[in-house]
Amino acid sequence: MASTLNRRVLAGFRLNLGGTLLYISVLVLIPLAACFLKAATLSPSAFWAAVSSDRAQSAFKLTFGASLAAALVDLVLGMLIAWVLVRYEFPGKTIFDSLIDLPLALPTAVAGLVYSSLYVENGWLGQYLVPLGFQFAYTRSAIVLVLAFVGLPLVVRTLQPVLEGIGVELEEAAASLGATRWHTFRWVLVPMLLPALVTGFALSFARALGEYGSVVFVSGNMPNRTEIAPVLIVARLEEFAYAEATAVAVTLLLMSLSMLAVIQTLESWTHRHEG
Repeated sequence: MASTLNRRVLAGFRLNLGGTLLYISVLVLIPLAACFLKAATLSPSAFWAAVSSDRAQSAFKLTFGASLAAALVDLVLGMLIAWVLVRYEFPGKTIFDSLIDLPLALPTAVAGLVYSSLYVENGWLGQYLVPLGFQFAYTRSAIVLVLAFVGLPLVVRTLQPVLEGIGVELEEAAASLGATRWHTFRWVLVPMLLPALVTGFALSFARALGEYGSVVFVSGNMPNRTEIAPVLIVARLEEFAYAEATAVAVTLLLMSLSMLAVIQTLESWTHRHEG
């Protein structure tokens, strides 16, 4: 009886496991192995020269710095937007809610073109912002802007179901006990939202690290100034320096995995803390 039940519960387990392993191998492990093998064709000194040049270091710093800044912006804006969508009713809410997913459906190249045309000196917004000293085209600020745009839906959609599961009764109970709005937010809501906040931050950060299409149109791709690591990889490929390109890619991959491992550890800690 037990064995029959187990077979029903795990129906197709071997087939599904085989398909999963095949997917991981063909689409993930084999390309990664090929990337590492190509980078291994360089001597240690050549590899180090490729990833430690001033141009590469500048690209790495800009990539991680801009991704971190964009993820923090998304964290704040995402929480505000998710709160409004869950707690309030207003005309056009359904349309507004649908627009949140637009960056996920919109080709990132289109987003880059739109932002670059809006914020250039003679653009619709740039003609007013540039004279005031706000440069949002071909600058590092432009990179953070488009990275925040593409990562915002990930934070909002992560927080929404959690907020929906938190009843207003908790806030009313805290208020009846004399808690201010700030104390209610800090001591009641934030602990319950912390795992979702960490997850949303991790998703936005990871999304920004690999972004290319939107950034290439708004950054100007100036070496040592506004060139991110993915753009540097493409530049090396266009120079037919395939080994150097894979060296930069491997370094970016290892740095990204290290950062995500730290975030994953923090996320696991928050889940245990919540429990």
